Parts: sequence; C-alpha cells; structure tokens
Amino acid sequence: MQTSHTPLAAEELALMNAWWRAANYLSVGQIYLLGNPLLKESLSRSHIKPRLLGHWGTTPGLNFIYVHMNRAIRQHDLNMILIAGPGHGGPAVVANTWLEGSYSELYQDISPDEEGMRRLFRQFSFPGGIPSHASPDTPGSIHEGGELGYALLHAYGAVFDNPQLITCCVIGDGEAETGPLATSWHSNKFLNPQTDGAVLPILHLNGYKIANPTILARISHTELECLFVGYGYQPIFVEGDDPEIMHQLMAAAVDAAVAGIFAIQRQAREGGDMTRPRWPMIILRSPKGWTGPKEVDGKRSEGSWRSHQVPFGDMEKPEHVQLLAEWLASYKPAELFDASGWLKPEIAALAPSGKRRMGANPHANGGCLMRDLRLPDFRDYAVPVVTPGSMKAEATRAMGVFLRDVMRQNPDNFRVFGPDETTSNRLGALFEVTNRSWMAEHLADDDHLAPDGRVMEILSEHACQGWLEGYLLTGRHGLFSCYEAFIHIVDSMFNQHAKWLKMCSEIPWRRPIASLNILLTSHVWRQDHNGFSHQDPGFIDHVVNKKADFIRVYLPPDANTLLYVTERCMKSRNLVNVIVAGKQPEWQWLDMEAAINHASAGIGLWEWACNDQPGEPDIVLASAGDVPTLEMLAAIDILHQLVPALKIRYINVVDLMTLQPQEEHPHGLSSDEFDSLFTTDKPIIFAYHGYPWLIHRLTYRRTNTNLHVRGYKEEGTTTTPFDMTVLNTLDRFHLVMDVASRVPKLQAQAAHIKQSMRDKLNQHAQYILEHGEDMPGILEWQWPGLKS
Repeated sequence: MQTSHTPLAAEELALMNAWWRAANYLSVGQIYLLGNPLLKESLSRSHIKPRLLGHWGTTPGLNFIYVHMNRAIRQHDLNMILIAGPGHGGPAVVANTWLEGSYSELYQDISPDEEGMRRLFRQFSFPGGIPSHASPDTPGSIHEGGELGYALLHAYGAVFDNPQLITCCVIGDGEAETGPLATSWHSNKFLNPQTDGAVLPILHLNGYKIANPTILARISHTELECLFVGYGYQPIFVEGDDPEIMHQLMAAAVDAAVAGIFAIQRQAREGGDMTRPRWPMIILRSPKGWTGPKEVDGKRSEGSWRSHQVPFGDMEKPEHVQLLAEWLASYKPAELFDASGWLKPEIAALAPSGKRRMGANPHANGGCLMRDLRLPDFRDYAVPVVTPGSMKAEATRAMGVFLRDVMRQNPDNFRVFGPDETTSNRLGALFEVTNRSWMAEHLADDDHLAPDGRVMEILSEHACQGWLEGYLLTGRHGLFSCYEAFIHIVDSMFNQHAKWLKMCSEIPWRRPIASLNILLTSHVWRQDHNGFSHQDPGFIDHVVNKKADFIRVYLPPDANTLLYVTERCMKSRNLVNVIVAGKQPEWQWLDMEAAINHASAGIGLWEWACNDQPGEPDIVLASAGDVPTLEMLAAIDILHQLVPALKIRYINVVDLMTLQPQEEHPHGLSSDEFDSLFTTDKPIIFAYHGYPWLIHRLTYRRTNTNLHVRGYKEEGTTTTPFDMTVLNTLDRFHLVMDVASRVPKLQAQAAHIKQSMRDKLNQHAQYILEHGEDMPGILEWQWPGLKS
C-alpha cells in the first residue's frame, strides 16, 4: 500500500520540518560538540570532543518518526510510547525528549536553554555521562536498543492487557535480520483487539548495517510487500529522500495506520468481531545518514554504510572541522532556537502535553503504574507431609494450582509465558481458569485456545522472554516457565534485563518493577527419555555472574518449599528470580511450617537427618536441589546402616546465594554463621544440582576449604533416572564412597565400604540393561522407619 495524498498544510509542514531539523542538529551536537552549542563562534577544534563516539546513520530516521508520532498523539490524544529498536539510536530519543521538555524535568541541570544544550552535548558518550543507546537514563525508554532483536517483542509485551496503549516500534533493517525479530512478527497472532492495545511497527530501511547492505533493503518492493502480507500485516510504504515529499507521505501513512488500528479495535470492542485482523505497519525507506554530509574525503557518506557511526573523525584536519561547521549550519539553528537556546515556541507547540509526551508516558516507567498482585495464601496449597519422605508429589503441579488462583485473582495483571510446555511442566491447573492466547485459525479439537487466553505459548524462548520483559517493564507481573536445558537460548536477553535493572536502581526517577521470575523444570536429572541434548544446568552459572543485588537462585527440594519460594518471588521487585524445581513425582520432606522456616532462611540443618549431637560431626553432608537431596538422604541412610557410630550433620540449601559471603550478596551468610553450620575443619561433601565448580566459586573465601562437590559432569544419555546420577557420580553409592575416603575414623573400614558400593553399582548397571528400569531397592527406597 502506498499513500499519495498530502495531509499537511504548508505551515504545519514547515513546523514539523523545523522540529526534525532541530532534533537532527541536537543529535549531531551530541556526537561531536563539547562547547559552542549554538555556533555563536566560529567552530574550532577546541569545541569538539577528543573522542568521537556514537551512531549517526539511523538517527535522522528516528527523529523523523518521532515528530510524526507527536502529530498523531496530538491529533488523536493517543496514549503512546516509542521503542527505538535500531542499535545506538540514543541521540535521537535524547534529542526529542529534550525538545519536548520531559528530559529537563527529570534532569534539571540539562535545562532547555543554551547552557542545558551544552551539557546535553557534553554528556553523550562521555565519561560520567550517558551511553549511546536509549538506555534506562533516557526518559520514555523501556528498550535500550544496544543488542538487536528484541524491540518488537518488548512492544507487544507492553500492550498486552493495556487496551488504550499504542506502542510505536521502530525496527532497523539490520535488526530485522536477527532470529528473534523474525519470530517477533508472529506476535500479531496473540494480540486481542478487545482487551489489548496495539503495536505500530515501523520497519526503517536505510540500506546498510555497519559495513554491509541489509537483506530487506535489497529485495524487490513486491517481495518485501508479500513478506509482510504473509506475516499478517497491511504494509504502508513511505519511500524517498526529499524532506517535503517524505513528510507528506509519512503523515498520510501514520493517519492511515492510526485509522486502521481504531477500526480494528472498534470492530472488536463494539461489534464483537474477533476475526484475526490485518494490523497496519509502515515500511519507511530513507537514506542512511539522511541530511548528513553527501561526501567525506571524496567518498559517498549519506546513503552509504560510511554514515553508520561517526561520518568523519580526525578533527585535527581543518577540512573536517569546516565540514562539521557546514553540516551543523545546514540545519539553520538560528531559525530553531532563540538567542538563549530555547526552542522557538511555535516549534515547541508541536509536542504533546504532560503525560502524553512519549518521554513522560508513565507506561515507560512501569513502576508508576504497577499494582501489587492479589495473592492467595500459599499455605492453602500445602502438600500434606506427616513425616519426612512419607509421600510423593509433583512439586510443580502443586505450584500450578497456586498459580491458577493467582491468575484467577489477577485477570488483567498477570500472565504465564512458556514455549509450549505449560502442561508438560505440570502447570496445567492454569487451564481451569484461562486458556492459551490464540488469534490464529481454530480447529474443532484444539485444546484450550482462545483470544482472551492468558497463558502465552510459542515455541520461541526469545518471544516468551521478550513478551514478559515488555509486560513487566510497563507495570505488570508474570512467570516464564522453561525446560532447563533450553533457557540458555535467552542467556543474552537475561543479561540485558539484569543490566537494565542494575542501571534503573541508580536512577532516582525509575520506579521498581515486578521481578522477572523464571521457573526451570524438566531439569538435567530427569531427562531419561530425552537424553544428552536436554541436559544442561549451566544457566545458574550465567545468572550468578550478574550483580548480586539483582539476582536470586532457588533450589527448593520439595513442593512446600517451592510454594513458599514462589510467593516470595511474586512479591519481590527489581530482581531476576530463578527457581529450579522438578516436575516428576518425588518424596516430600517438609510440612508447610517446616518448609517456611527452612526456605525463609534459605539454608539450614534438617535435624531429623542429623545424628551429630552431642558433640561435633565427623562429616558434614549438604545438598542443593531436589534430586541431589534425595541421593544425599539415601546415602545417609546407607551410612547409618553401615557405620551407625558415624556422626553426620546434614545441611540443605534452598537459596544458593546464602553460600556467598555476606559482603558479596545480600542473602549471604556471615562468616560466623557459615562456620557454625559447616564447621571450620570437618570434611564437607556437597551434592549439587549443577556444575560442581560453582559451589567452589561461591564458597572460596570461607574458612573451611575441606570441600568436595558432586554435580553434573556432562555425562548423560537415554537411560533411567537413577542411572543419570550414576553416570555423573552424584548417586548415593558414590557419595558413600566419598565419605569413606574423607573421614579419618573410617580408614579401617573404607576398603570394605567402597567394595560394597562398587558391587551395588555393578548390580545397577546389569539390572537396567536387562529390565529397562531402576532396581526395586532404588525405586522403593524410603527414609528409614517409613518402610512397610
């Protein structure tokens, strides 16, 4: 679709072009200038930064879009935010928020005058200043745009359950080449026009990445149009380089897109038409580095990859200083700003007012709008545990029942996201109160699909994470459930979100948002049919690398501790909470009161598994994770039978971060507390869910270094559940041998104990090959005193 009419009167056109010139001027100034912001003196080297950093190529297009969104907001009183997807688009968003006044309201030293302009220029990509992205420092931003691929996912996440919000999402043509962005276009199959807002995607084709052409800029118009029609959009093309013509085309395109959005929403909200609509989008094709120098040193700049970053440097060359002066002067700053640096009032009037300004919209500071979840009492969902190990239950199934009622009590404020695994992960109780969100074609035997569904399932971890981040950043709550091995797909997305939270915590006007809660299940120790490809517990290691103030890792050993941890995570703010919990039937250890006491501390003795009092233990045994806990308790049972005089202290860890020193993590134990639990010199054997080295890393500064850790060793295949632990030497028999090797008083018996355990391992290996399942003694094991 190509628009052709001219909706802008001459005066409005001139003013909008003036705003665009002003934004471009400010953007160039941010990249280059230290002083002389209004060019009141002849430009000299002393006015220019010693290091030139930033990206110009995408910026004029972003400035062009911003002024047209301002017009649409004023014309229709839109509630709109802008997501700048192109990398390093910060100069544009900063420039426009300064022009509209929202920047100076938050940063009063960056005033809307000449001195403020000078400070604005100086701070950009400068020590003590701001980055070149639309970072958390930037008013109106919920998306940094540094790492590419997630803009459209964030945009859709922002408008779910936000029926009045429109997110204008600018996608750079380089970004459009990424895998996550390619999947993102399918988000329109999940957008309910009755209850959700709308996304206006603007694909900005300027032809080049850092050095190469972009794919979508080098296919035919027909092929490009067919691509997006195939994705389910109605593309509107705006193409050219003449500013006057392009303003008219863009205004007409935006008018058509807004009218299309209104028509779709009206048909759904008033007419009840829930046929999947064809949402409008805009494809803007403009030169890279538009309005910049045509040539630099005899080589093409505007419209080429050479304008991607700083079009020219080496300001020791007088001709480059002169070229910069001419470039800045081409925007005619005297026509835009008065002698004191204030934007001319007739241009300033183009900005929307108050919270309608995109830099001041509260949805871009989601904590301002956040409502606390209404949470049922997690105790009501307790699994009855009369004595430790007396019954089996699926921990995540109990969690699912709790989440069902969280969903019921928060029908417009909470969603669950996952890659087609909600039922597999035992969270199916959610479908008692909601469905899977789905706007695409329905068939008669589809299971729980509906336009108003609040479970978001798509087989893309990127999409799940991106939607949830956008949902959280605009003030809502949610949970992402994923198979443990494949959460690595979003390693980098988690990384960016954690960094965003860290930066936001240092910005006074940024309000706390609900935490990013990630449930990892179908974990490494229960992949007996999937095999080696589904075995990787390393996401925890990645998470622990982040700033301690913003990450938590929980390994609840049973259902009741999982329920407590889930509620704790739901109530938290500005964190990334990672919960690792199995979905298979496992022995349950703690009643609800004991689970609360244990999980609230995060670490502690299980007195019923200890026999070290009075006096000191001979050995300290510890575990973190459901399967390691089972194997360690089974090892303790064997040791009680073989060497009843051995004094054992058993410690269970729920909150992994308690192992760190108090100085390094808010949940860390003090040195005295750690020594009290683990002793200062007794041997410690630790059975851990993940890679063993992480426990060593977390505890390396502790007094007692006599630590041996068992965990995942990159061994696995299609085998039985117990054999997975054997292959990685985390099983009860290897743990018993570890004790025999490390307790001095057992030296006389060690050879006999080890031989007995090796015999057990041989029996196990032969049995599973013949029977295809674990030995009865493994399958039927219970904590002592409970066997019938």
